[in-house]
This record gives sequence, C-alpha cells and structure tokens, in this order.
Amino acid sequence: MSTDRSGSLFATTHWTLIVETARGSDTEAVHALSELVKIYWQPLYRYARRKGKSKEDAEDLVQSFMLHIIEDETLNSANRDKGRFRSFLLTCFNNWMINKWRDANRQKRGGGEAILSFDWECAETGLQLEAPDEKTPAHHFDREWALALLAKVLDDLEHASRSEGSFEQFQQLKPYLTVDSDKISYNEISEKLGVSSAALRVAVHRLRKRYRDLLTAEILKTLASPDGLEEELQSLFSALSV
Repeated sequence: MSTDRSGSLFATTHWTLIVETARGSDTEAVHALSELVKIYWQPLYRYARRKGKSKEDAEDLVQSFMLHIIEDETLNSANRDKGRFRSFLLTCFNNWMINKWRDANRQKRGGGEAILSFDWECAETGLQLEAPDEKTPAHHFDREWALALLAKVLDDLEHASRSEGSFEQFQQLKPYLTVDSDKISYNEISEKLGVSSAALRVAVHRLRKRYRDLLTAEILKTLASPDGLEEELQSLFSALSV
C-alpha cells in the first residue's frame, strides 16, 4: 500500500474495509485489509497466549481468525456503530476462540490452503519474561495495539524517506520524534548531516507534523466517527503509560 495518505484510503475506516472486502467487490480494499492484519495479528496472538492458549493453539487461532476476517462473507454484517474497531475485533476474536474454533478445521502447517506469513517467534519474545501483574489480557491487548500502531506509522515514514531520498536524515531524526525540542543537540546532528541548525530544526518540526498526521489518519480509520479522535488518542497514550 502506498504511504501517501492523501488518497481515497485516508478517510476509509477499518469498518468500511471489512464490509467492502466481505462483499468481494474491491481488490484495493482486500489489499488494504491485508495491511491492517499486520497491525492486529501480534496483539491478538499475545492476547490468546495470556488467556492460557498454548503457542501452537494461539498460532492456529490467529491464523484461522485472520483468514476468516479477510475471506468470510459474514463480516458484511459488521456494525460500525458499535464504536472502536479494536473492541469489535477483540470481541470477534473471543467469540472465535469460544465458539467458532470448535467447528473450524485446524490450519495444517505446510498444507494446501493459503497461510498468512507471521513472525511467531517475534510475537512470542518477551512473553515468558513478563513479571506477573494485575492487568487483564484486554489491558495488555490495548498496549500491544498502541505499540503496533506506532510501529506501523514509523514503518510508513521510513518507506517514505527511502523513496524521497531522505533516509539518512530520517534515521538521525527518528529518535527525536518524542523528545522535547530543548533536549535535542541540533548542532551535533547538523554537523553529521551537513546542514545548518536552523534547517535541522525545520526538518524536525516537519517530521513531527508528518508523524502526527499519519498517526491521526491511522486512528481515524479505527473509528466509526471522527468525533472520537481525541478520546482515542488519549486511550493510546494511556495504554502506553501503563
């Protein structure tokens, strides 16, 4: 998918993509929904593991559920008025674990069916090292969602910088996206990049604005209405702070 958010997908919500994909009428929507899978598969995998599923069962559950999201026609009944997309998705996944999984054919690794490619080992990393806490799997899911969303935005920025020929500058400035301006050593970085401090300040400002715009665009996709944007932004940063 293009990193340009100025096109038609800018205002397209995950809800719309689900409905269009379920109807099988828009190949672009199918591709876009496949991209969205990249955001949500790992939070769902770790949610299943925290719910007590084995590594193998969690893999199979997420694999089959994501194929279900992409291919199953029943998704055209998704009700976008229910609010947050991730809440809808988590409810669907819980139902899948409790009910549909009992009747679904277990995905056979290496079989003839299409298998989505996920880095299961990466998703597993850190789970065994977590200290016990009082947070529910749903709370952890929100944090995993926030981290995955920010990772996607950074990935989009990186791809854009490569195509625009500014990758070296992006690599130097990326660590400062969330750092207060008065803590950035502009003189030191400007020497490395061979630009003036003033030009570097402008570059940092533009990168931060682009980062916020991309993040806002991604969050808007997950809402039934733009009215919930500020609340969802607060939810994202709250999830990261716990």
